[in-house]
Amino acid sequence: MARAFSTVRFERRGPTAWVVLDRPAQLNAYNLAMRDELDQILDALHDDPDVCAMVLTGAGPAFSTGGDLSEFGRAPSPLVARWVRFRRDVWGKLLALPIPTVAAVHGFTVGGGLEMALLCDVAIAADDTRICLPETGAGMIPGVGGTQTLARRAGLGRGLELCLSGRWIDAREAMLVGLVDEVVPKSALDRTAARLARRLAALPRTLVALLKIAVREGLDLDLRSGLALERRLAARAARLMQPATSHT
Repeated sequence: MARAFSTVRFERRGPTAWVVLDRPAQLNAYNLAMRDELDQILDALHDDPDVCAMVLTGAGPAFSTGGDLSEFGRAPSPLVARWVRFRRDVWGKLLALPIPTVAAVHGFTVGGGLEMALLCDVAIAADDTRICLPETGAGMIPGVGGTQTLARRAGLGRGLELCLSGRWIDAREAMLVGLVDEVVPKSALDRTAARLARRLAALPRTLVALLKIAVREGLDLDLRSGLALERRLAARAARLMQPATSHT
């Protein structure tokens, strides 16, 4: 089942939703229309109990080159343009999805494009992937969660260095520092992402939602508090899963 949008392709493949950034001529640069369509799609995924995993990828030669610079010329300043584009909490919705999310990236994965991938639970990169965060050189800071997600994935020192320098790294270095979890030939990217998504979609949706809360919220707590959160959520999961397991 597929649904038509102007900047994003949305398709259901069984219990997996495929969300494909679809402005290939603009290297999937993120504009207002894409923001609004992603907002609609993420709301639908959050509320659809039949969707148990999501793959986020891009059409054409790049995953995404971040914000569409052509919109900057129609705003009083680049900062205003970014604020207009990001004033909806699309990224919070992506992070809060109660299902496993897989980013399948290739080609240029830059700025907000990289940050979108880092908001997913798992990232798989094609071997042609090229990554950077150029915002600091343009007088801005990463505004799609990059200052938070990058350091959490790569560690404080490497995360800060990549934000400050804006240097390019390839897929292998991205895997070495923890920004992506696997590197595959470009021809195998969709197949690998589909296989992983199918496996993750087999997990109970309620269990995944609680697990994601435990891991993500636990990062902001001291160890004692994090363990207490884990115990509460584990007990809740056991109660919720009991009816499903008692009939097997």
